[in-house]
Amino acid sequence: MPTTPRPPRPGTASTPRAVVPARARRLAGAAALAVPALVLGATAASAHVTVTPGAAEAGSYATLTFKVPNESADASTTGLTVDLPQDSPFTSVSVEPVPGWTATITRAPLPEPVEVHGTTVTEAPASIEWTADDPEAAIAPGEFLRFTVSAGAVPEGVDAIVLPATQTYSDGEVVAWDQEASGDTEPEHPAPVLEVAPATGDQHGGTGAAAAAPDDASAGAAAQDDGGTLPLALGAAGLSLGLVGAVTGVAALVRTRGRAEQR
Repeated sequence: MPTTPRPPRPGTASTPRAVVPARARRLAGAAALAVPALVLGATAASAHVTVTPGAAEAGSYATLTFKVPNESADASTTGLTVDLPQDSPFTSVSVEPVPGWTATITRAPLPEPVEVHGTTVTEAPASIEWTADDPEAAIAPGEFLRFTVSAGAVPEGVDAIVLPATQTYSDGEVVAWDQEASGDTEPEHPAPVLEVAPATGDQHGGTGAAAAAPDDASAGAAAQDDGGTLPLALGAAGLSLGLVGAVTGVAALVRTRGRAEQR
């Protein structure tokens, strides 16, 4: 004779507890951990000394901004040196003051005299060195600073100008950003590079690529962020959204399997 099912006793659950498969739990955990890992990887890829704008017109005077992030976890950046080209030199360089830092421009005889606008040049700026006046002015861990210069005339007859930089830390570490890229692979310590566009107009008037160069520190900061940080930030955000979707999908799979086991 059929037996009538007993109603559940008071205080007991009417449905069995869903058991989450161990493999699904591992998938969900791995997807969640991948989000911060990829975001951090995208951030680390941008942490090197760069120059903006990335291009200037030959014969023009360009405003160049060097962005210097501090990559050390416990030491401050106390110095920066940028080497200037000597085979195709700038004939004039001036610096924008940075509070708490002292800038020194070193001039040197050229290996070979060059002709610039009909004038023979035998000496030119060879390097720019910035030094923090005290520990309070140094670039602390997790911070960055911008150093802006006006340089010209941008040499003609070259496609790009490599501007090697040397970063000095308070613990004595020295990092040379002087490696040139080969193909599509970026080196570990890439040197800042300024592309040179052909002259198109009145160079003394600052037309063409030179007109796009920032005229002050604020404009230089905007160019730096738009040219480097913004694309990386958007890429990291896209990766994060995609991985959040993956986590959501795994969670849905867990719920579906749990319901199946309840039946």
